Amino acid sequence: MDAIDRRIVNALQGGFPVCERPFAAVAEGLGLDEAGLIARLKALVERGILSRFGPLYAAEGLGGAVTLAAMAVPEERFEAVAAQVNAHVEVAHNYARNHRLNMWFVLATEDRAGIAATLAEIARETGIPVLNMPRLAEYRIGLRLEA
Repeated sequence: MDAIDRRIVNALQGGFPVCERPFAAVAEGLGLDEAGLIARLKALVERGILSRFGPLYAAEGLGGAVTLAAMAVPEERFEAVAAQVNAHVEVAHNYARNHRLNMWFVLATEDRAGIAATLAEIARETGIPVLNMPRLAEYRIGLRLEA
């Protein structure tokens, strides 16, 4: 990442303008043009520096439910189980971990009952118990890069 990329990442973590041309508004604040900002964001995602660019919704505030789940998946089955887990539209993202509980994923559903039902379905499909670890407290952390 160069200094401009770092400025972009820093600027976009504090909110995104709600207006007709939000990328143009952000670009102007950074001294860039709209097309250049969009191209840089696409490149950051394509290079894997950013995993995604988009809003984060507070599902609970919209009446939904979210939880963190974990599984201890035998290494030889990891890819197949990941595909089974990721096939559920409720799975927001899935991470491999270097731990006995080596698969962690975030689940978002319309309500609490949906969490329990989806986790039970994943356990049934995979034959592997799924640990449900609902959030007890929310912490917001920010990433600020030196320019």
